[in-house]
Amino acid sequence: MSSRIVVAGGGTAGHVNPLLATAGELRARGYQLQALGTKEGLEADLVKAAGFSFTVIEKAPFPRRPSVSALHFPGKWRRALAECEKVIEGAACVVGFGGYVSTPAYRAAQRLGVPLVIHEQNARPGLANRFGARFAQLLGLTFANTPLVARRGRTELVGLPLRPAIRDLALARRTPEGAYRARVAAAERLGLDPNCRILLVTGGSLGALSLNEAMCAAAKALPEGVAVVHLTGRGKDAPVRAAVDAAGVADRWLIREYLQTMEDALAVADLVVCRSGAGTVAEMTALGVPCIYVPLPIGNGEQRLNAHDHVVSGGALLIPDAHLDADVVKTQVFSLVLSSQLDDMAQASHDLGRVDAASDFATLIEEVMGQ
Repeated sequence: MSSRIVVAGGGTAGHVNPLLATAGELRARGYQLQALGTKEGLEADLVKAAGFSFTVIEKAPFPRRPSVSALHFPGKWRRALAECEKVIEGAACVVGFGGYVSTPAYRAAQRLGVPLVIHEQNARPGLANRFGARFAQLLGLTFANTPLVARRGRTELVGLPLRPAIRDLALARRTPEGAYRARVAAAERLGLDPNCRILLVTGGSLGALSLNEAMCAAAKALPEGVAVVHLTGRGKDAPVRAAVDAAGVADRWLIREYLQTMEDALAVADLVVCRSGAGTVAEMTALGVPCIYVPLPIGNGEQRLNAHDHVVSGGALLIPDAHLDADVVKTQVFSLVLSSQLDDMAQASHDLGRVDAASDFATLIEEVMGQ
């Protein structure tokens, strides 16, 4: 049997990170990996940087409404499908993670009789994975409340395959001693006091203006004994620095646009204020970190759904973006970071988290190939 596995997916970090985590696990088990993606998505850089063979497939999104671009879809679809078939023919399996490139890859796998495995990251499934789930041999889910099943195969709750750095930190945090060592080492690298309560605020690489503004408006009320690590997003740090300086708390408010070693910020965090993308929620629960989620207020509402199980478990709170202001930061965020409630929230988060999703998912993929 062929030892070559084709992975397909991309567009956003939510698709690319679990793809890379799974591909890395499969490569460690001796398989040859080949990736399919578009030239526009994050995968064009990240997959190649990880050392995987990468083939660019023409972007052919399904038209959602009549338009001039819809007239070009049939030709683009045929070309994308033909390109996928060239790569997939003779492979042992296709593993897809959603995104534009996945749809023709799924169809190519079906036409060629190659086993198909799909991973759905979000609580609200995307169009590509809804299409592929009709004939996939295996569908892996991050969240139990995702309304998607493999019609002809197995559906398994596997969690989200984690980036190696996050997985390593999650393993270290399984014991109080390991968590403390990781916290002290990360605090030293960041220049923080590991003995104070630390609040992490992050809106992702692009930042979240509403989070930044609400935190700045409440900066003067930062309680004694609390430090803040604030990742503002690229190009959004200047107003935050000005507000923190004016509030007189700059010595306890670490500001960065972005942090390449995000695991350091998570290692020291007692509480995190953040959006609730699928990857974020999976990492927070795997690490056992209490959260206050402020879901992105645009899109199809998937971020609220992603956070649902974590909130219901008692490990997180949810504040609508429109409700987040200085008063809410003072009465809910600042009060919680000093509360003994964090211990119960951390335990609830830990109980919900899945650390070994990449390994578990790889084992399921091997089972499909063995069949």
